[in-house]
Amino acid sequence: PKKSNFDSGEMKKLSIAGAAMLPLLTNSEIANAAGPDWGLFEGKTGSLLHPVMMFSMLAYSISTALLGFQWRRQRTMGDEISALKKSMPSFGGASDINAAIQAAEEAGDASLSMQLRAAVPINEQIAELQKERKELAAASPRDQHFSQGALLAFLGTAFAIEGPLNTYARAGKLFPGPHLYAGAGLVVCWAFAAACVPAMQKGNDTARSLHIGANALGVGLFGWQVVSGIPILQKVWEKTQWP
Repeated sequence: PKKSNFDSGEMKKLSIAGAAMLPLLTNSEIANAAGPDWGLFEGKTGSLLHPVMMFSMLAYSISTALLGFQWRRQRTMGDEISALKKSMPSFGGASDINAAIQAAEEAGDASLSMQLRAAVPINEQIAELQKERKELAAASPRDQHFSQGALLAFLGTAFAIEGPLNTYARAGKLFPGPHLYAGAGLVVCWAFAAACVPAMQKGNDTARSLHIGANALGVGLFGWQVVSGIPILQKVWEKTQWP
């Protein structure tokens, strides 16, 4: 008979090697524990990207909210100025209140002169409001608020998703808790606030109120995220390596 290419010694070595590999091949937990190598994404650099961006987004949210209130102020100042003008006495064709007072005194109308002098503070208030409205219009808070809000919704949502992905890349699982729930709620608030914009552009005050409420709730959830995220950040700093 033809002699085998493997003698009994070689067969024994192969049997021992196969037996040694068997636990690794059959135990799926050991085989898949490490998972793919994500490089920078699962190192300290990628892990710190989420908290750094979220701290920045919190400051950006507050800045965007202030712009929104400035635009609201500019938009509603017209009604305030109109109401003050209605409370003013007639100038009688004079160019300004000082000229009207002078004309009333020259005509000997003491009653009108007293009314006009009493209205001087109101006239000054109107001038200050008109100046403020002009400055706000020059700053264009409406356009800035819209642009920053759109960028906030995009970056905030992107990095709200990046955070759990980074956690899964490092640990192979997620950790449901206050931080994750606050982040999910925050994204919902952003989406709801953005959904109110078309109705707001048509002058719907209810949509404006809901928009403000959703963003106020979002800032509150953002604060909760910061508080609940600090212990997570400390663990990430301790357990991850550069880069």
